[in-house]
Amino acid sequence: MAVSPESRLEELGIELPLTPAPAGAYVPATRAGNLIFTAGQLPLEAGEITVQGKVGDTVDVEEARDAARLCAMNALAAASSQTGGVAGISRIVKVTGFVASAPGFHEQPQVINGASEFLGEIFGDAGLHARSAVGVAELPMDAPVEVEIVVEARPDA
Repeated sequence: MAVSPESRLEELGIELPLTPAPAGAYVPATRAGNLIFTAGQLPLEAGEITVQGKVGDTVDVEEARDAARLCAMNALAAASSQTGGVAGISRIVKVTGFVASAPGFHEQPQVINGASEFLGEIFGDAGLHARSAVGVAELPMDAPVEVEIVVEARPDA
């Protein structure tokens, strides 16, 4: 029998954060039918950015992977705010990750694996998703990574 996402979070000792407040004229997540699209989420913990800088310069790949994992937690919190909790999410559809990259840095997929692996840990096969990992020059608040997700909501959520 498959383990529920709520059980996996509890088993791993993970409590999803409160949905970060928007830093502009947008909402953290919006729903269209059974799909929920999140805004890009930064590596914020208790309202503070946890790491800053460019990956391949002042931020190494492991720090950036951890930041991507935190971004995915924030994105999952935003998505679940539209469904009454993680139980209302049936699967992860798409992950898009942006990596603030130093010149010559080409390991964006390894960085965004932090987000993808977290979602796989929580949702199992329902966490398998399409993905883009994109290198960019700058991100808000000098964040090294930003992640947005698209999830499918359960019909009754």
